[in-house]
Amino acid sequence: MFCILTQKTRALSSCTGHLTTSRNTVHGGMMGLWMLLLLHLHLGNAPWIEVVCASLPAPASVSISSFNMEHILSFLPGPGTPSNTHFMVQTIRPRKNSWRLVAGCSELMAGQTCNLTKVFKDPYDKYQARIQAFTPTQTSNWTVSQWFQPLTDTVLEPPDVSVSGCGNCLIMQLKVPTTRGLKDLYRGVTFHVQRTRDGAQFSLTLPFKEKNVITYLQPGVEYCVTVSVTGLFTSKPVFSKPYCAFTSPPPHRGSLNVVFILLGVFCMLGFLLIGLVAYGGQLNFKLLKRHLPRSLVIEPTLCSVCLRLFSQNF
Repeated sequence: MFCILTQKTRALSSCTGHLTTSRNTVHGGMMGLWMLLLLHLHLGNAPWIEVVCASLPAPASVSISSFNMEHILSFLPGPGTPSNTHFMVQTIRPRKNSWRLVAGCSELMAGQTCNLTKVFKDPYDKYQARIQAFTPTQTSNWTVSQWFQPLTDTVLEPPDVSVSGCGNCLIMQLKVPTTRGLKDLYRGVTFHVQRTRDGAQFSLTLPFKEKNVITYLQPGVEYCVTVSVTGLFTSKPVFSKPYCAFTSPPPHRGSLNVVFILLGVFCMLGFLLIGLVAYGGQLNFKLLKRHLPRSLVIEPTLCSVCLRLFSQNF
């Protein structure tokens, strides 16, 4: 509670459970409460003096989110927080009994976040943070976060993925961030594979490697793969977006059209050539029969009789 004694147009004094001067706070404890009560009793009957009390809301929704070992504290201003309010962040460890101010997070504005990655250096240790709102004349109560352990509370986001076909298989290349030693945290990788044509799907869990091969797939078919990784202690898998590829590159549609056209042309040329040969043979036979003497023209029956006699003699 922040109380101000005013004389119509100007402030005469300020009082609270703790007395504030700029940003430095002097705690009065029970003495401050007794002084406030005495001032109310002695000055309550003075018509030219009025007592005005106001409070600064404490920050709300304080939380620490962590992705790939990068830790961010976020918060919301309390309801009714003035626009000129700033915020400061402090942290503590179980083995330390004192709160320490976070460099770079001593004068935050509403909507800003505090990066605690460099403060939470030991991934096996536990940490806690708190945040306070303040103005030149007021301070709020502290709002404390829950305990946080980097190694178990961080979420390992899926790595970048590239997919290529290899006949009846897919080659998965995983690109891992080299910062913050993330590669040492990865223990397994899960592939969720779905065939685009009919939606058939299956999952496959393998030890983590940067290159993986998914075999026994149908050739020339498109598959979409989503990837998630598991860490040393974390159990919060996050799946990537789908990455799609053909097991073997399908023929280009334009190439298929060209092949079909060429086959049609060759077939037409073949039929035309066969027709010309047949027609030419018939024409030559008619011309030959017309120009030969009649005596040389052998009837089919006579020819067959001659051939039979010839075969019997020999």
